[in-house]
Amino acid sequence: MQALRYWDYYNMTDAFTDLYDKASQQYSFSRLFDVITSRENILLAYRTIKSNKGSKTPGTDGKTITDIQKLSEKELVTEIQNKLENYRPKKVRRKLVDKGNGKWRPLGIPCMLDRIIQQSFKQVLEPIAEAQFYNHSYGFRPLRSAHHAMARIQFLINQADFHFVVDVDIKSFFDHINHTLLIKQLWNMGIQDRIVLACISKMLKAEIDGEGIPTEGSPQGGLLSTLLSNIVLQDLDQWVADLWEFFPLSKPYQSKVGERNAKKRSNLKEGYLVRYADDFKILCKDGKTAEKWYHAIRLYLKDRLKLDISPEKSQIVNLRKRDSEFLGFTIRANKKGKKRVAHTGIKADKKRKIKEEVKKHIRRIKASPSALNALLFNSFVLGIHHYFKRATHVNPEFSRLAYDLQAFIYNHLKPVGKYEHPANPPPTYKRLYSLGFKTFKIASVYLFPLADVKTVNTMGFSPKLTPYTKEGREGIYKRLRPDIQREVGTLMKSTILNRSVEYMDNRISRYSMKMGKCEITGMYLSAPEVHCHHYVPLHLGGTDQFHNLRIIHKEVHKLVHHTDKEMIDVLIRRFSITKSMLDKINQYREECGLQLIE
Repeated sequence: MQALRYWDYYNMTDAFTDLYDKASQQYSFSRLFDVITSRENILLAYRTIKSNKGSKTPGTDGKTITDIQKLSEKELVTEIQNKLENYRPKKVRRKLVDKGNGKWRPLGIPCMLDRIIQQSFKQVLEPIAEAQFYNHSYGFRPLRSAHHAMARIQFLINQADFHFVVDVDIKSFFDHINHTLLIKQLWNMGIQDRIVLACISKMLKAEIDGEGIPTEGSPQGGLLSTLLSNIVLQDLDQWVADLWEFFPLSKPYQSKVGERNAKKRSNLKEGYLVRYADDFKILCKDGKTAEKWYHAIRLYLKDRLKLDISPEKSQIVNLRKRDSEFLGFTIRANKKGKKRVAHTGIKADKKRKIKEEVKKHIRRIKASPSALNALLFNSFVLGIHHYFKRATHVNPEFSRLAYDLQAFIYNHLKPVGKYEHPANPPPTYKRLYSLGFKTFKIASVYLFPLADVKTVNTMGFSPKLTPYTKEGREGIYKRLRPDIQREVGTLMKSTILNRSVEYMDNRISRYSMKMGKCEITGMYLSAPEVHCHHYVPLHLGGTDQFHNLRIIHKEVHKLVHHTDKEMIDVLIRRFSITKSMLDKINQYREECGLQLIE
């Protein structure tokens, strides 16, 4: 939703829609560089990067978004356009991130201007790629999530009796992407602007500080690498689908997966692929077919994509007998009456990490029992509940976790908090959690109970929901609402200096009560867009109480306080402010003692 608003600000929506539409009709694109280097596209890239929390991470030149903000719009656009005339990316900073299993994931952090350039490329290449991507790849794509991948797997197990899984783990996938092959794949997708391809080639070969120039791979951490990884594996998606799902009909055959006339041939391998980035599974009906798929995939990856699989992590799993793991979940096909259904839980190492994180938060609260630390704990609990509540067995899993941690939490927090049933908790607590659980009250904030979570049915993804068509955008505005639970979790993490506990708590409660809507425009707000306005200003005797706060889009908030007529006119046009909205803004301005907008 936020991205769509940015597209409208910079008049790029029609350009992206046109690219998607033409790519859907198999057009080739030889003049993309002009679109990538246009003023509007560069400014959109800058705005997108600025709102990204990674914008404060420096590259090898030590610069962050703060340094770029000092430039005027014209200076920024000119600098990037000049840099791209003979593009040479700066050295990439190497950063190792602990994977939690004793291994380290190498990230490549480009410099800030190179990040804006990569984002400029991504914005233009993504609609072309999205028009051609396989329906059941879910990683790093607009509006899709791990939950959609899990929903697809559950559908195949429950509705079509696919109880054998081919688990394939590609060995260090991001480190071994073949550069020459990737450029060919981009060309075959219709991206045939040689200047664009030359720039991408230079990005792939950007020197890594302390390691030299890579001959293969796409560094994780680069903004373009996720899109490029999906382009590499799109060949695999298409090949698997062509062998069964899209294979031309010979005889009519009714399939439980949804095709009206699917195909039935003894030499075909019946299987369906579900992919999330480089993590994928093929679901089959029997062990023999699964065996065929395993060897076919291994050879295809080696011969066609120059990628090896990890034999110790790749396997065939009979879901009737044991668990398969995917995206932090466990999957099994258990008996229910006369059939088998998907039972999903939480991976053992994920449960171990959750316990470690809970203990870390509890120790922090004991050392400093502040409202901020209590809110950070609540944000963590909300986040893990939001992710894992799609598991069919989430309640027993979290009940067990809470039981294992009960003594630890009680002994650590008893000296600094009060253990009780919540009495008159804020609206956020009442909306999200039952009052039947006892919990600790720390600095006037009730901690969210770890055990209180219920399964939520996972809905499959509808391919019609895309930001790249008019109908798709209408569907997004109609059907997608910000997940209030997730956004509340993000708001809890934010720290605002010199604000009271009452303000921080009531701000979250107000957002929750208003279901994430701006109280002036009625538009849905994600956490980064939220500003909280004092209806009666503090300097005029206002308070931080719930009834004196208003949730407003951060840009619309400027209309309440700005005195610059030119800026006011820009904002009124940008947000299509109606008379009734303006009346409300003037009501707020009057309370602030400001001149009304005419």
